Amino acid sequence: MVLREEIIELESYPESENGKKQLKNKKTLRLKKVCYQDEKNRYFEFITNSMDSTAEEVAFLYKKRWGIELLFKKMKQNFQLHYFYGENENAIRTQVWCTLIAQLLMTVIQKMAKTKKAFSIVATLVRIHLISLLDVFELLRSTKREYMKTRAAPNLDGQLSLSI
Repeated sequence: MVLREEIIELESYPESENGKKQLKNKKTLRLKKVCYQDEKNRYFEFITNSMDSTAEEVAFLYKKRWGIELLFKKMKQNFQLHYFYGENENAIRTQVWCTLIAQLLMTVIQKMAKTKKAFSIVATLVRIHLISLLDVFELLRSTKREYMKTRAAPNLDGQLSLSI
């Protein structure tokens, strides 16, 4: 809920070459300040230079921007995104897209396994056991610190059956 919307004017005086302020060349910057309270009763103040946007739009955009910031923070913490393998724009875009896809797949795995483990734990377990023959869903559902691997035992009919 928007509590208050204000127009703020900031005045600045550029400095001359000798370091003194030039009082005759005053510049004014107009900004909009939006005071917002969310559904959890947290108080926020947003400042924007967009005079065309309503206070609700400003609060909505900042909320969505914060979600994007959290997404990239999660990506940088759980994937190797702090180092880029290429220097051109296409290489960086490709690496970011691959990381977004990996994060999406980890989230899907976490939801399908119905686990209460943190995302970082899920990503670490999948990374460690990526090429092993363990059942990832069972590994994520397990509450024990050890995992009992199921092994394939030959059946009398010549078919394989899983046993513990």
